[in-house]
Amino acid sequence: MPLLRKIEIFLNETDMPWTKFGRLSVRDPRFVADLRNGRQPGEAVSNKAEHFMNMWRADHAG
Repeated sequence: MPLLRKIEIFLNETDMPWTKFGRLSVRDPRFVADLRNGRQPGEAVSNKAEHFMNMWRADHAG
């Protein structure tokens, strides 16, 4: 699944604003907007975003 799709699902699940996600995950508040406009992040940035989502879910699990 593409990273942007994973992020969109995460944002819907958590009701987190996209700017907050970018700031917290990769220190770039425009990250999600840039992805929506075609940005292709490198492996390190993608891994940081994936790691953030995994840790958030683990920390906020039921």
